[in-house]
Amino acid sequence: MTTRRRRTGPQSLAAAPVPAALLALVLALLLAGCADPGGSAAEPRPTAAAPATPAPGTPSSGTPARSAPAAAPAAPTSAGTLLVTDFGADTVTFVDPARGAIGSVRVGTAPYAVAVGADGRAWVSTAEGVAEVDTRARTLVRTVPLRTDTGPAGTGEYRGGAMGLALSPDGTRLYVGVNVPGRSGVLEVVDTAKGEVTGAAPVGRRPFDVDVSPDGRQVYATGHDSFDVTVVAADGLATRRIQVAPYGTEGGLGSWLKPHYAAVRPGDGKLLLPFEGERLAVVDPATGQVAIEPMTADTHQHGATLAPDGRLLVVGSGPITGDDRGPSLTVRNPDGSERVHPLGVPHENVAISADGRTAYVTGGFTRDGYWDGITLVDLDSGATHRLEAGHRPLGVAVL
Repeated sequence: MTTRRRRTGPQSLAAAPVPAALLALVLALLLAGCADPGGSAAEPRPTAAAPATPAPGTPSSGTPARSAPAAAPAAPTSAGTLLVTDFGADTVTFVDPARGAIGSVRVGTAPYAVAVGADGRAWVSTAEGVAEVDTRARTLVRTVPLRTDTGPAGTGEYRGGAMGLALSPDGTRLYVGVNVPGRSGVLEVVDTAKGEVTGAAPVGRRPFDVDVSPDGRQVYATGHDSFDVTVVAADGLATRRIQVAPYGTEGGLGSWLKPHYAAVRPGDGKLLLPFEGERLAVVDPATGQVAIEPMTADTHQHGATLAPDGRLLVVGSGPITGDDRGPSLTVRNPDGSERVHPLGVPHENVAISADGRTAYVTGGFTRDGYWDGITLVDLDSGATHRLEAGHRPLGVAVL
């Protein structure tokens, strides 16, 4: 992080009159000193690069870029700004929905998910641990190392390290799903005041998502590679496993038909997990029962979130098997009726504006075909607008 030096104004000095010749000599020396002949000892101050012209509809490929740190902002971050995790870099990017990227902060290798508290602090999962970011000042506060050994920090969808995360309702605890390559995952508990891990519990493999019950008494870790949700008691960290496999578990680790992200329904506390745009698994964490409801998008699905009015928003990432349809955003009403908005290129996750009228869908995607931007979807008209932002943006939150 670059430290800005405070500049002080010229001091007033009482002095005797200076002869004209001497004054001219002093001025000449001062002017010569303003030129930098090279070799300055001061560290250069990084500046944010101007965003390139967006190329809507053109997916990115190749080696992920790494962002240079942005200069400190001139003004505090305003409400409604988006914060996205740059899975293809080591940064989070602040995005004005009207103008695009306005700054970034380095947080660690391959940042995945983000959770924002009422105090304006954001918590970001990375391959190296959990980063705490002051979203108002746009600065990194600290990095909390994981207790679990996940090997060297890597990149890509199978990297070890922190994945899904969620804050407790009171913001005092952060629950972090940790991927341990080749083994079952771990849920680590971070004391947000102390910035340290205070507990851990075993969960399923590759915990893509972590959610918390409305009353804060239970935590849910969605195990992508183990076809399950692990219910963890917030008090004591006792665990229960619920298998969530509406297509069965045939194929094991090679199966495409696995759970990814969940949303907790406030009314009854049940978990909603979409599969393939065909089936919605409704999980009762109290009984372990899983009910299946039909869906209509017919596409491989990832991110999910609930709007304040109860609508479920689900990201369709596009074809995985032969007959799948293209990328889309499903808006599912509480009565089960759906509207499917085509997106054209793959996306990963979704957040919704405070007024419930606009969805922000990240183009990062955990697999190939990602692109460096966000699609804005007007939920009334269905109109879409693409906005360049970040490097393989994956997680997203509205500040």
